[in-house]
Amino acid sequence: MSAHSHAAPLQGRARFWSPGALVMAALAVIGFLFVLGRYTGGLGAVSHLSQSHPWGLWIGVDVASGVALAAGGFTTAALAHIFGRHAYEPVVRPALLTALLGYVFVSLALLVDIGRSWAIWKPMVFWNPNSVLFEVAMCVMIYTAVLHAEFLPVVAERFQKGFGASLANRSWPVVAVAELLEGLLAFLNRNLSKVMWLFIIAGVVLSCMHQSGLGSLLLIAPTKMSPLWYTPILPLLFLTSAIAVGFPIVVFENTLVSASFELEDEMDILSRMVRITIVLLGIYGALKIGDVIYRGAWPLIFDGSTQGRAFMVEVLVGVVIPWLMLLFPAVRNHRTPLFIAACLIVGGVVINRINVFLVAYQPPYPVQSYFPSVGEMAITAGFIATLMLAYRFTVYFFPVLSPAGKEAN
Repeated sequence: MSAHSHAAPLQGRARFWSPGALVMAALAVIGFLFVLGRYTGGLGAVSHLSQSHPWGLWIGVDVASGVALAAGGFTTAALAHIFGRHAYEPVVRPALLTALLGYVFVSLALLVDIGRSWAIWKPMVFWNPNSVLFEVAMCVMIYTAVLHAEFLPVVAERFQKGFGASLANRSWPVVAVAELLEGLLAFLNRNLSKVMWLFIIAGVVLSCMHQSGLGSLLLIAPTKMSPLWYTPILPLLFLTSAIAVGFPIVVFENTLVSASFELEDEMDILSRMVRITIVLLGIYGALKIGDVIYRGAWPLIFDGSTQGRAFMVEVLVGVVIPWLMLLFPAVRNHRTPLFIAACLIVGGVVINRINVFLVAYQPPYPVQSYFPSVGEMAITAGFIATLMLAYRFTVYFFPVLSPAGKEAN
């Protein structure tokens, strides 16, 4: 029996509107109000973006960090389905859901960030194969569609018993539409399952392409970036850091959801999974530190500048300390220290993306320094809160998690 057969909606096992969910809803409403201000008053009404600082918090956190932290989807899918480690199946669906919601909200964040949001469709028609940004845009769009296809079996399983009972007293047009949807879901699920392996492989390939492509974007700005971060292997560093954070983000998400819904955490799976992270994070750390030493840029770390301190924090907090922590079985096998190590790795990747896109990047003729406005921070917080509410809604009504917890028993 597949581990997915144990997945079930949490509806009826826990209440949806917990205090944390109410806080998320409040942040989402505040963020939405600032989004309205952005579309009625323009970018200048809610942000500190300017000609010398055309990108800011939204690119560093909402887009670059969001894409990296969605890597749990393709890393767990590759582990379970391509490398045949089916023991990790119970964490594949939550990871795919995190990736799916992450890419959807990255797309929404781009609509807020770019000046002419109504032209976002143009890369699909007016191709420029020499542009890295074109490659990233196409890969993200196609991969988002692939994630929807990979998640379709969850939707089909949710409605496999049909709508009949819930629509018994409804009018015939409603019943007809419901039956049509039910048949369509069954047809898609039945036929997609035969070619799902193709979607899984495509998802891994597309993810590797655009994760490295995001790093390639800044290769055109060698004179505008600090040597601490500008390197020809920037695409490789973006790719390896995304792969390294794939399993820690699963630990992060699993721990939060288990605590929120009072479910038993899956420490047996998570402990084995982070042993792979030791190797992956070690490779990324060796590449990053070795690259700085090889290029002779390491003295800049200790010159007392903001860039030097930011680089030191990024490497120590996000790579060295969690890597050393994971070497100890006492950390890997216990919930709290493992969660702390996962938080450090996740935070380290976020710091890295902020450093690369904001701290390292210095325009040649800055009119004024950049610091995110209240509106930018509110919109970013609103997007994160909305994503968490959407995740909570999905696991509440769809079979994503295996509820082997207190309430389930």
